[in-house]
Amino acid sequence: MADLDHFIQRAEHLMQRLELLLSGAPVAPDWEAHAWRWRKRNGVGSLQPVAHPHAIRLADLQGVEAQKTALERNTRQFMCNLPANNALLTGARGTGKSSLIKALLAECAGDGLRLIEVDKHDLIDLPDIAELLVARPERFIVFCDDLSFEAGELGYKALKVALDGSIAGAADNMLIYATSNRRHLMPENMAENLETQYVGGEIRPGETTEEKIALSERFGLWLSFYPFDQDEYLAIVQHWLRSFGITRLTPKIRRAALQWAMGHGSRSGRVARQFACDWAGQRGL
Repeated sequence: MADLDHFIQRAEHLMQRLELLLSGAPVAPDWEAHAWRWRKRNGVGSLQPVAHPHAIRLADLQGVEAQKTALERNTRQFMCNLPANNALLTGARGTGKSSLIKALLAECAGDGLRLIEVDKHDLIDLPDIAELLVARPERFIVFCDDLSFEAGELGYKALKVALDGSIAGAADNMLIYATSNRRHLMPENMAENLETQYVGGEIRPGETTEEKIALSERFGLWLSFYPFDQDEYLAIVQHWLRSFGITRLTPKIRRAALQWAMGHGSRSGRVARQFACDWAGQRGL
C-alpha cells in the first residue's frame, strides 16, 4: 500500500506539472534533481531536470592540473559561503573545459552543488533564473557552454549586466561558469586595430576593443587551456585505456594513437578518449 500511495502522489505531481506546462504558466522546478536545462515554451522559461547528468570524475581529467585545482578551490569557497568568482574557461577545443565543470557537479553534488545549463540565446532570462534560486539552500552554478557572441546579440548585454552591472545584486547562491574558444567572447577584426591610439608612448585600445574586453573582465577567474604536446596526449590515451582494462601502451598502440591524432588534426583529451574507446571496442569484438 505504501508503494501504491507513493506512486499515486508522484502521478498527481506529474499531472499538475503537465497542466501548468500546457497552460503556459511557469512550472515549479523539480528541486530533487541535481542538474537542469533552462528551456522556453510559448515564451515561458522553466528549469527542466536532467535525469542522467554526464558522469565524469575529476581524476579523469589529465594534463590540466593547475586549471582543475584553481576551479575546484573557487567552487569549494562558493560551497562554504566564502567569497568566490564567476569563471571563464577559454582555450583549445577538447582540452576539458566543459568536462571540468561537469566533473565538479559529480564531485560536489552530495554537498549541495547544483548545475543549470543555459544557452546563450536565453541569457536574457538570467534575472528570472536568479529569482527562482534566491531562496533555495543549494548552491547553483549557471553553466554557459561554448560561449561566443556576434555584434549586437542581446545575450551579450544581458550577461554583462548579470555579472555585476545590475541595480539588483546577484543571488548569493549563484555563480556563472562559462567556456569559450575565444578569450574575449566576440570576433576580433583587423579594422579594430586602427582605433588604437598612441598617447605619450602609451597604447590605448579603441572603444570597440574596450567593449569586447569589458565582458571578459567581469569574470573574476580566467583559466586558459592549451593544446597538449605528444607526451601529454599519450599519457591521456594511457589513462583511458586503463579505464577499459588495457594496462600497457605498447608500441603498436602508441603508433595507432598518434595516427589517430593526425587524422583528427588535434592532440586533445577528447581525441585521446575517442581513440581509447575505438581501440578498446575493437579488442572487445
